[in-house]
Amino acid sequence: MSRFGVAKHLRVLEAAGLVVARKHGRERLHFLNTLPIAQIYDRWVSRFAAPWAEALVHLKSELETTVQKVFEIYIKASPERIWFALTDPDERAKYQFGLLFSPEFRAGEPYTAAGGGRTIVSGETLEYDPPKRLVQSYNAHWTPGVAAYAPSKVTLEIEPIGDSCRLTVVHDMLPEGANPELYGGWPMILSGLKTLVETGELLTTPGSIRWGHGENAP
Repeated sequence: MSRFGVAKHLRVLEAAGLVVARKHGRERLHFLNTLPIAQIYDRWVSRFAAPWAEALVHLKSELETTVQKVFEIYIKASPERIWFALTDPDERAKYQFGLLFSPEFRAGEPYTAAGGGRTIVSGETLEYDPPKRLVQSYNAHWTPGVAAYAPSKVTLEIEPIGDSCRLTVVHDMLPEGANPELYGGWPMILSGLKTLVETGELLTTPGSIRWGHGENAP
């Protein structure tokens, strides 16, 4: 831009009160006047942007704040028997909605749980330490509502206590206010596992009877 073009633009900005000119010896210095810009923002932008800014801050907080759900159950069985029930596809289908988990769990490899001809859960096996600890990422797919959530994490730990074991499920990385469908089935699943391992029978709950009736969708 030429000197004349610059001078023309500066005169327009001075007339608008956005630039203030001051002589300094033989020089003419120009300074940005921030006050009218701030006034424009306060009058025309701030009051309209405030609700959006507040909503975005709330969304950021909700997305970044995670919670965990913890479930415990005591099972009169060896760690090996419980581990088998957790990792064998045929056994697990008997108490977890008939879902077929595949392939064999291995650390660092993906897995899926299928039912009704579609993928219901998917993720990656993060830790595989038999017969003590299984950690997996958890992506829910059974409804659009739960599929919208980011992956969470499920940790299953087996701790021997006398002639029994304590099985603890920690479902974490859940967003605050997450749909209870994401984690609400664990008490029923664990009760079905306990009954199967201790008695060899199935509970008459959706987690078990869907397998018994040949249904495999949650």
